[in-house]
Amino acid sequence: MKCKTRNIAVIIAALALMLFTASIASAEIVPVKLRIEGKTHTIYEGTIKTEGHEVTTQSGGTHKCDGTNLGANPEPGATPTAAVDAAGKKYGFTWDGSWYEGFEDYFVERIGDSPQEGNAYWGVLVDYEFTPVGGCQQEVHKGEEVLWAWNAFEVSHFLKLKKAKHAAPGTVLVTDGLTGEPIEGATVGPVNNGPGVMTNAQGEATLSFTSPGKYRVKAERPDSIRSNSLVVKVS
Repeated sequence: MKCKTRNIAVIIAALALMLFTASIASAEIVPVKLRIEGKTHTIYEGTIKTEGHEVTTQSGGTHKCDGTNLGANPEPGATPTAAVDAAGKKYGFTWDGSWYEGFEDYFVERIGDSPQEGNAYWGVLVDYEFTPVGGCQQEVHKGEEVLWAWNAFEVSHFLKLKKAKHAAPGTVLVTDGLTGEPIEGATVGPVNNGPGVMTNAQGEATLSFTSPGKYRVKAERPDSIRSNSLVVKVS
């Protein structure tokens, strides 16, 4: 009888190990389109592969950050804060945030060289909308755009830059990322070592370069968060 009981215990343990291993193997690593706009410059812009994981900050210690925080989601997944943590480790910048136990989440206070200053807080958006929960509770999926922005709550627009349709070559369009509203008075550049070209009432700017090549430009306006980058080809 003891032998039979022991065998059953071994089988149960083996099944538990198999289920645990399967759950690890099926954990999804998500390519996240991440952009971090600091006080004076873009800290990071690109795709980072990440999954929900434990993160560590100097001020907040080590905690899980996988979307299940505070029961926000039933299954773990990639999160905006985990994406920042993964990008920082890979590309050599740091971040810091305090941990709030009641929310089971970090309050991000610095990314790279841009700390919170007064009312200039860090905010996080997914597809140009503020997340309704914290950066360790919100889950993100392939194809979504994650934006961390310094002074996010005191600006008028989150700029989006793209090529203008049915317009002259080199013409770009600047809009509000959420509403699609054309943005006048944004500067798109640099252009020929200068600051750039200002958008008109239709949100358009025509860029003219002195030599052929590929040029990476962004849009900025004093009351707004700078845009994504865009590569303009000149032949």
